[in-house]
Amino acid sequence: MLKDHPTNHLTKQELASLQRCVDYTSLQSLPEIWPLAAQRFGKIIALKDPHAVGAYDTAPVSFTYTELYEQIQQFAAGLQAIGFEPELDETGIPQRIALFADNNPRWLIADQGIMTAGAANVVRSSQAEREELLYILRDSGSIGLVVENLNTLKKLQEGLAGLPLEWVVLLSEEEPPAGETWNIVNYNQLLLAGASHQLTTFTQNKETLATLIYTSGTTGKPKGVMLTHGNLMHQVTTFGAAFVPEPGDRILSILPTWHSYERAAEYFLLSQGCTQIYTNQRNFKKDFSQFQPHLMVGVPRLWEVIYEGVQKQFRDQPASKQRLVQNLLAISQNYIEAKRIVQDLSLDQLSPSFLQRLVASLQAAALWPIHKLADKLVYQKVRQATGGQIKHVISGGGSLARHIDRFFEIVGIEILVGYGLTETSPVTNVRRPWSNLRGSSGPPMPQTEVKIVDPETHHSLPQGERGLVMVRGPQVMQGYYNKPEATAKVINAEGWFDTGDLGCLTPQNHLVITGRAKDTIVLSNGENIEPQPIEDACVRSAYIDQIMLVGQDQKALGALIVPNLDTLQQWATSQNLHLDVPESDPSQPTADFRKAINLESKEIQDLFRQELNREVKNRPGYRPDDRISQIKLILEPFSIDNGMMTRTLKIRRPVVTEHYRDIINGMFA
Repeated sequence: MLKDHPTNHLTKQELASLQRCVDYTSLQSLPEIWPLAAQRFGKIIALKDPHAVGAYDTAPVSFTYTELYEQIQQFAAGLQAIGFEPELDETGIPQRIALFADNNPRWLIADQGIMTAGAANVVRSSQAEREELLYILRDSGSIGLVVENLNTLKKLQEGLAGLPLEWVVLLSEEEPPAGETWNIVNYNQLLLAGASHQLTTFTQNKETLATLIYTSGTTGKPKGVMLTHGNLMHQVTTFGAAFVPEPGDRILSILPTWHSYERAAEYFLLSQGCTQIYTNQRNFKKDFSQFQPHLMVGVPRLWEVIYEGVQKQFRDQPASKQRLVQNLLAISQNYIEAKRIVQDLSLDQLSPSFLQRLVASLQAAALWPIHKLADKLVYQKVRQATGGQIKHVISGGGSLARHIDRFFEIVGIEILVGYGLTETSPVTNVRRPWSNLRGSSGPPMPQTEVKIVDPETHHSLPQGERGLVMVRGPQVMQGYYNKPEATAKVINAEGWFDTGDLGCLTPQNHLVITGRAKDTIVLSNGENIEPQPIEDACVRSAYIDQIMLVGQDQKALGALIVPNLDTLQQWATSQNLHLDVPESDPSQPTADFRKAINLESKEIQDLFRQELNREVKNRPGYRPDDRISQIKLILEPFSIDNGMMTRTLKIRRPVVTEHYRDIINGMFA
């Protein structure tokens, strides 16, 4: 048991946590998980899609672990029945099959069915741009294509000529079009073919390519990240060092299922017998109440949306109740900050002295009764809004603003923040429940090394100094597909991967991310500004929904701001200003809308400058160069639909900068 783990580097808590998990360390590949999971968890529901009405013959859709394994096997046999032959290509890696689809149970069946058949899959959202999908097909050399539905196929159809595709599978039950060059079958037809076909097994080991995940391509063409079975199995076998789910625990799944973060988390959680329930942005608030999840994997933007929803409910209360809530929150904040010092979990006061601990202990004891009263009056209701059963939520895919982190700690919902990239499968670090250092991304995963180096010389830096984050471990990718030069730029001869992120390590080896090297804004005075921490501070303001700092080579920082129209209108009413915001889509504002809201008015501009000045100056580590001197309020939110956010809800800075190039230039004219 756990013989592959370097137990000499594990804490007692990590080792105990791992020993409570179902052990898969002897396995060589992902498909080996499912027969064992079916044997152990057979009748437990593995996948449930309550929103699948109209997508399949029957809805809602659910699969037990036994049914999941059977369908994976039939899907794999079906691929071989329609002509796929498992073999290595001339470069010595498995044949590739593209999978362009989005969140639903059939995605996982197709994903694991492709691997079980002996292929590596090439994954991307069906909603991605047509040219991006066609580029991925060409670059990967995929010989087969699995798509969500006929609409996805039709979007690609004219660009498929000349590609080495041999057949297409629809994950829907739509009737395949006749007269096509390729053999096209739908989901049911494929399973039917697989039911009567003997599956040919293909030997896979930890070095075998499992998947190509293409980077978002915000700067240049996307690159295919080569992840092996060993890369992904590392995540399955080490996630348990951070937390242990129980069989039957309910997970609410909202992130893109093809993304490395959601995908690795799903593999681990399903390997432990959890029940995954699919939700979406339209339904997730309702699904919290209906399904009462125990776990959820999300990105910072999701927790921000939940936080803002709670804050809106607070603001809708009478003034006297608002004051009470704010006072209780302030007292609870003092309580948890004192408690952190006592537990040696304060990022602002690392390694406190005996006297500091004693003072903090007395303060925490004095504030505890009021905090418990606040919990009964207020925080318990917040937890109920998320179903009341949450054990942990896992946050990754970007930095979590400290006020969001603190708020969820106050209300009793524990967020375990992690860190990693697609190239690292993705998790390299994650916070532990027993050592949850807020503001950090936690200690490394088992078998994982992290070091901080000087960005210019790459010489190692002392503990506590900020520099470039380098990572080494079994989860680091094989490389970029067909791009050896790009691979050599990020993985050195000793196997260290250059993350491109800036950070430092605490005395307890917790990683603190401070920014992205490529996002650094260099002012004309030579000062380097990391935008993310300042942006995180600014969105504390109830009037700011989204913000992106600009100012490269300028004297001072500027900001593009998407205002929160609800709170802005409430403020205008309190100031006796006419701000009659019509019912309209802010992403397509009419002339009347712009005239009514008048974002350029002196009153509104002054309001936002005051908000920015307060939040920026209150930020720990404030410097005069952090001051934001120029602002531009914009009505169109950054979103996936307009291409300004990634599928994991991170702002695409180069895209936003290019879109608003004239406005940004005008700000500094």
